Amino acid sequence: MADTVFQKILNREIPAKIVYEDASCMAFHDVAPQAPTHVLIIPKKPIESIDQIADEDAPLMGHLWLVVRNLAQELQLDKGYRVVVNCGDQGGQVVDHLHLHLLGDRALSWPPG
Repeated sequence: MADTVFQKILNREIPAKIVYEDASCMAFHDVAPQAPTHVLIIPKKPIESIDQIADEDAPLMGHLWLVVRNLAQELQLDKGYRVVVNCGDQGGQVVDHLHLHLLGDRALSWPPG
């Protein structure tokens, strides 16, 4: 996997407004937010997309969802929020590093895109 902007954030080569970090993942505010609250949650393990998740990554994937839940509570997204994971070009994935978008603090329409 190529050195992505997210890997550079993990390596502290690019600054980010980090809201959470542990041994497995990092969460930070998106630089181009699509909602008043827009946080990206990324695994530290370089996984290119959903398609590249290995069976042994199941505990990591579960952990990412728990981080989403906890961040939503900490950020007081009690009126609701959306979690988006894009996969591939037609799915809207721009950075080839798996990431979850946590969006909230406004009404989100359906269908998206």
